[in-house]
Amino acid sequence: MGVARSLGSVAATGDGERRSYFVRTYGCQMNEHDSERIAGLLEADDLVAAPTMADADVIVLNTCCIRENADNKLYGQLGHLKRLKEERPEVQIAVAGCLAQKDQELVRQRAPHVDVVFGTHNVGRAADLLNEARVSGPVTEILAGSDEFPSALPVRRDAQHAAWVTIQIGCDNTCAFCIVPSVRGREISRPFGELIDEVRRLAADGVSEVTLLGQNVNSYGRDVTLALRRTNGARTGPAAATAPSSDAVSLPAAPPRTGAADPRWQAGSRWADGRRTARPLFGDLLRAVGAVDGIERVRFTSPHPKDLRADVIAAMAETPAVCQHLHLPLQSGSDEVLAAMHRGYTAQRYLERLDAARVGIDDLAVSTDIIVGFPGETERDFADTLELAAAARFDSAFTFVFSPRPGTEAAELVDRFVPPDVAAVRMERLRTVIERSARLGNESRVGRVEEALVEGPSKRDPGTLTGRTRQNRLLHFASAEPLRTGTYARVRVTDAATFHLSGELIEVTAPARHRTRIPVAAR
Repeated sequence: MGVARSLGSVAATGDGERRSYFVRTYGCQMNEHDSERIAGLLEADDLVAAPTMADADVIVLNTCCIRENADNKLYGQLGHLKRLKEERPEVQIAVAGCLAQKDQELVRQRAPHVDVVFGTHNVGRAADLLNEARVSGPVTEILAGSDEFPSALPVRRDAQHAAWVTIQIGCDNTCAFCIVPSVRGREISRPFGELIDEVRRLAADGVSEVTLLGQNVNSYGRDVTLALRRTNGARTGPAAATAPSSDAVSLPAAPPRTGAADPRWQAGSRWADGRRTARPLFGDLLRAVGAVDGIERVRFTSPHPKDLRADVIAAMAETPAVCQHLHLPLQSGSDEVLAAMHRGYTAQRYLERLDAARVGIDDLAVSTDIIVGFPGETERDFADTLELAAAARFDSAFTFVFSPRPGTEAAELVDRFVPPDVAAVRMERLRTVIERSARLGNESRVGRVEEALVEGPSKRDPGTLTGRTRQNRLLHFASAEPLRTGTYARVRVTDAATFHLSGELIEVTAPARHRTRIPVAAR
């Protein structure tokens, strides 16, 4: 999860005939990916991006509902926008995303000046709903489910060298603290061939880094292979080891239009040409995406520890394009708390999976998520979390104080809530442990030469470039010549801090391949 992020750039408005839009995102990468698609749909509808929210004719707030803080930010923003709406009644305001899916009536009650409310399952209707509202007045449309994937929609990306690819929607887990299954629905995997085709198109457009997105990427494809087994029955055949090594070159060129689904399109040739057991396909997908010409880096988020399989570890180790970074959410180091969360693993099992990954993948960096103050967490439980966090030597962590979300099991455990002052003290103690291991991890890189992918100028010092290593570490360095975002360079690390590295440029190894985005002038 992340902080609020805005999607919008300066675009000429000329004589003002074309309307403009501004999209603000609250939440995770999945929300950001949805926002890119919303922006793409609006541009396809002839709108242009506005430099600021105040300049826009259409404002879309794409929401998250994982934590209460996101709710507060949204309603605070809507309060400010009420004044803008009074000054410019023609401005349209839309609330989209997870919070809209969960609390559409509450949004209407608290912010009646909102023109459109739509949820996670009808992102593709964003432009249509806004047009309907211009003619007929406020519109609310919340669908209970959909098999439409955001990646199938038009896109407007801020970073032209990197792209997110949604590989599944929904989640089949029942974590006691999580609202995602309620707002995103059951797990549905995209066809294997469709994903590879999308990555090929991205590579042809100059994208060199893709991040595969899903609520539980490790389980990708399990539903597909189960369905194929039910439809076609078991087939005896050669062992999977004899299957082709690269789906990127052996998949059919297009999905079948009639008749039974082609197993190679649906599940990849490694599965279709091997033993067709019902199993996840994420390891196969990593290999196939990594084999696409032009793709230099493959990342993914988020896996579930209980589903981290040996074949995924092997695929990470054996596919050069897959980055040496694993985000493995822990949530708690206490077996009692993990059981209450319904996480499906123990602390020992988590460490075993983590150790297997580090043994199998050379130079692996590991990040995690941890919740402090889950209902019923005792001092002993928290001490177990501190102990495991220290043993795991995490390179970074997203740490959160438990936030009860209405509709989840944990929100009902009111009599077991940890007092806020106790949770706050525990959070600071946990941060001390995490930051110590992060600093030690960064210090171990001093003197090494890292491959950095340039992300742009540093926010604090525009004269310094910021890149990201294959282990997902931020690396700041200077360059005598301007380097485009998306450039690959070798940088020697000269200094380390808790949250970043500093270094000196050795050489550029690959220039950016993507086309520079040119703002569209108004007609």
